[in-house]
This record gives sequence, structure tokens and C-alpha cells, in this order.
Amino acid sequence: MPKIQYLLCALAFISNLAWCGSDYKVLSFHNIVQEKSATSEIDDVTANNLINYFSWLKTNGYSIISVQDVLSAKKNGKRLPDKAVVLTFDDGYKSFYTYVFPLLKAFNYPATLAVVGSWLEVPDNGTVLYADKQIPRSKFLSLKELKEISSSGLVEIASHTYNLHHGILGNAQGNLMPALTTFEYDQKVGQYESEAHYLNRIRTDLAKNNEWLKKNTGISPRIIVWPYGRYSGVAQEMAKSLGMDIAITLDDGENLEMQPVDSIKRIYMINNPSIDEFAENLRKHPPQLERVMHVDLDYIYDKDPVQQEKNLGMLLERVKQSGVSTVYLQAFSDDDASGVAKSLYFKNSYLPVKADIFGRVSWQLKTRVGVRVYAWMPLLAFDPGAQKLKELDLVTSVDGSKGIGYQRLSPFSERSRKFIKGIYSDLGRYANFEGILIHDDATLSDKEDASPAALKYYANQWGLPASIQEITQNPQYKQKWLKAKTEALTAFSIEVKNAAQEYRKPISLARNYYAEVALNPNSEEWFAQSMPNALQNFDWVALMAMPYMENASHPMKWLEELVAKTTSNPNSKNKIVYELQARDWKTGKPISDKELNDWMKILRIKGAINFGYYPDDPMANQPNVDIIKRELSTKANVQ
Repeated sequence: MPKIQYLLCALAFISNLAWCGSDYKVLSFHNIVQEKSATSEIDDVTANNLINYFSWLKTNGYSIISVQDVLSAKKNGKRLPDKAVVLTFDDGYKSFYTYVFPLLKAFNYPATLAVVGSWLEVPDNGTVLYADKQIPRSKFLSLKELKEISSSGLVEIASHTYNLHHGILGNAQGNLMPALTTFEYDQKVGQYESEAHYLNRIRTDLAKNNEWLKKNTGISPRIIVWPYGRYSGVAQEMAKSLGMDIAITLDDGENLEMQPVDSIKRIYMINNPSIDEFAENLRKHPPQLERVMHVDLDYIYDKDPVQQEKNLGMLLERVKQSGVSTVYLQAFSDDDASGVAKSLYFKNSYLPVKADIFGRVSWQLKTRVGVRVYAWMPLLAFDPGAQKLKELDLVTSVDGSKGIGYQRLSPFSERSRKFIKGIYSDLGRYANFEGILIHDDATLSDKEDASPAALKYYANQWGLPASIQEITQNPQYKQKWLKAKTEALTAFSIEVKNAAQEYRKPISLARNYYAEVALNPNSEEWFAQSMPNALQNFDWVALMAMPYMENASHPMKWLEELVAKTTSNPNSKNKIVYELQARDWKTGKPISDKELNDWMKILRIKGAINFGYYPDDPMANQPNVDIIKRELSTKANVQ
């Protein structure tokens, strides 16, 4: 006990330094156990540690508030107390009644308890399907205990769905994925469930748990706590229509008191944190290192399923060995190396499916290696074939030049935009991933877009002449046109992310940018790209830091200049991922492992903390991850 008291005092001063009065944080607990064992779950917390956490919060002046306090602050404009914390407990374990409930009463702390109705309906001597395994029903609350807790005035009961806290078949390869955000795959017929069936399945479940809670507690829930923290735009709207305007996720971070309450973030208590680790969770964390391997799924695909699984195994081991935090994974096929998507690696209604494997590879990377996966996709470069193209509008230039060389659909054509957003909507439906990387096709030159659809858009939306020649001859018109194109590409990038988020949330957004845009701000005219605009609008800016592609005579000096130019913006250090080239496309030869490693080292020395490379060739072990992981790995020493 003296050691604990010492730690409480030592950490009190530290914690007071890093809290904003208008913020609140939410802690996510699960089962409370007497002691940890070999069979304990990762989110089990010991009873002694829970007592220490509560004592530490009280000693250090934290204000434990309820969800109602958050709502009242939003409604009345009254600030929340300093260092406000909301306590949540998921799943309805028996341990909540045994350990947590007495503590809440002793400390007079409010809390939220999320329960799964179907688990508590199982007979006392039965078993519950939990995390895809059967566990005794006795590990969960009795209905009598639930009623007592609900009527205490300290605990608000939230819905954790009736029967969606489990995995269902998410692809032909047999992966089990979260039931709420997965379109179930039927192996017997080789098809995913229909959208109508999916929507009815989710809505029926949410409504059933509301009815069940009303019957067993007398109160219909106003809070939904999403299983596994996974949710979607359609699920959010369903929950709201059923009276659950408040939604709690497992998105990490703090909450601003005036932000919407339909996606409240939480800090997930895992690994039974010590008291100093618990305090660290409540402090503002330094930014997490982003280290990236950019992978062509074309390398993994094989007509032979057995060989394809071997290729996948090789990739998983390689990614694990490299120590990266994130994989940018190709979700479209690029057989002719044109950069234009003619087929996709996921089920969709717009382009041919080369093989439905993106979701499989992404899920394996996430669950077996623990990395975040971004779906690497074009923004505009899609080719559905000559017949379908007649129904769409292409980007054209005023003089017939090809700009960056990609065939692109016009972002100013309503029918082209609808086509593209449909693809992204299907990506969200049928694949599991954490983010989207927009390809480097998201550019427009100073002579683009001159398509009839674009000219009409300029006139109707921006009040410009329906002629690029007239626009460029007038300095004011030209400046307005150039800036508006940059903003239009940014806005459309966010639109396609939102289309995917209809079925999968949250999705982070990264976008490839050319280095010239960072080195020379005037180049916005040639690319319709702007670094200040990018840093303001995207979660990550994947800057193509590729010396040989830019004809740099001294690659190291060029990289130093690039970092120096980009670090002047205060957001750049935590938002720019410097993406190095692992191949010299002009010679067709790979960059040597030593040179690539030296590039990473100079980036780190000059203050860049986030970087990665493209392409990765797992078949040729290029680059050699044993060498480059010395700088690439998130565990590498960063001074």
C-alpha cells in the first residue's frame, strides 16, 4: 500500500498538466476478476486494480460524470467540470454486480453498463456464445441483479445489441467478422446476403434488445454501445430512429463536450494496466508513429488458391517482421500497370471482380499481425469498358494533352461521381479495413478539365465562363478556377470516404500527393493539389518522397530539402507520411537496401517521424526487411 500511495502522489502533479476543462474522456472496462490467469481475456482487470483506479481518480481531483451530465452541458451551455471522466462497463458480467456495483456506491460514481439481451436470456445452467466460444451463463448478471442495478440511480443501462456481439462468415475463405458491420456470406450458394436482408437483420436486432431491456428494467435504452466498437452510418441512423441518439464506440481519444454524442470515443482498458499506466491513459499521448508498407495485391493474387494462400502467408510474416504499423493495400487490379482500375478485388456492382480477396487479406493482416489496413483506391481512374464509358464523362484537356497520363472520370460530372461513389459504397459493404488511401490520380492539370460536363459545372457552380480559354485569359477568373479545382478534388475525396462509411465506421482518409506540390506551392496550378489544403482536410498526407522519380541528382539533399520545406507547417509532423520509392521505375531496378535504409535514417534525423515505402515485392524479398526494419519498425529508436 505505501508504494501505491507514493505513486498516487507522484502522478498527481503530472496528470494536472494535461487536461482541458471542455473535454471529457470515457473509460471502457469489461470483466473484473480476482486475479489474472493464463486463460484471462486481454481486457480483464483485477479487482484490486479497479479499487486503485477509483482511489487515484478521487485523490487526483477527477470528476466522474454521467452521460446525462454530458447531455446537460450540451443543452445548457454549462461547462463540464475539469478532468471529467465517464465510466463504462461492457457485456453485463456477473463481476459488475460483485465488484463494480459496491465500489460505485462507495465512491458515489455514476456509470454506464451495456448488456447483450440474448446472453442474459440463456437459462442459468446454460452457456453463452462469447467471442465465438461457449462460456458458462453464470459469468453474466442474473435478471434480478440487472433490475437492482438499473433501479439504483447510479447506473444507466445501455444496449449492446440483442445478438450481434459475435462473428459471422464474412467471405468465401471462412473469416468470421463482426456481425453488425458484415454482410454475411453464404458458402452454400456462394453469395453475400442482400442489402435488404442485412438492413432488416440489424434493425430487428436493435429493436428486439430495446424491447427486452424495457421489459426487464422498465426503461427503454437511449444509449447504444457498439459491439467491438464497429459501426456504420446506416446503423447509427437505425439506432437514432429507435430512440438511441447516444452511441459509444471504441474509437480512441478524448471527446469535446460540444461535439455530437452519436460517436463517443473511449479509452479501452486492456492488459490490466498498472496505476502509472492507468494515469498515462488519461494524459495526452504523443502522436503514434505511422510506418507504412505499400503493397500491391497483384503480387498476392494467384489463379491457384493454394498458391495464393502461400503468398498471403508470406506477406503476413513479412509485414510482422518489418514492424510497420500500417499497410496500404491495393484494392483494385492493375494488370497493365496503367494505374487505372479495370477490375477490383472486392464484390461490387460496377466493375469486374478479379478475385474477392481484399477483405480476406485485410482481415488477416488486422487480426493476425495487428496492423491497420488502408484500402488503396483511385479517386477518378476507373475504366468500366467502352460501352459503359459512353454513359460517363472523362476528364479532357483544352489542347488534347494527357496531363498525368491517367484516364480519369470527370469529378464535375454528376453521373461519373455517382458511379465512383457507388464503388466506394460497395467497398464499405463488403470489405473490412480501417482507412482509405486515395491514389495519385487525384490531380487536374492547368489545362484540365475541359469536358462539357466540367465547363457546365464551372459556369453553374462557380460563376465562371464556360470556356477554359476565357477563364485563363482573366487573372481573377484563373485564380478562382485553380483554387476551386483543388477544393473540388478534396471535397470529392471526402465524399467517397463518406460513401464507404455508410457501411463501415470509422474510416481514416489518406491521400497521395506529389512532392513538387510541397517543394513549390505555385505547382498547385499544374496539379490542383495544395499542402495547406491537404493538411487541413485529411488524416494523413502520403507525400511521394521519391528522389529518382523527381530526377534528383543528389537524393539525400533532395530529401533533406523536402523535409525542411514541409515541416514549417505545424500540422505536418503528425500528418505527413513520407513515402519513399523502393524501385527506380526509369531503370526498372530496385533501390538498394542500404540506400533505402539511409533515406529512412535521414528522414528520421531531420525530424520526420512517419514514413514508409512503395512498392513492396514479397516474392523477391525486395526490399530486405531484415535490413530496413532497423529504421522502418515502429520499435526503432527515434531520437
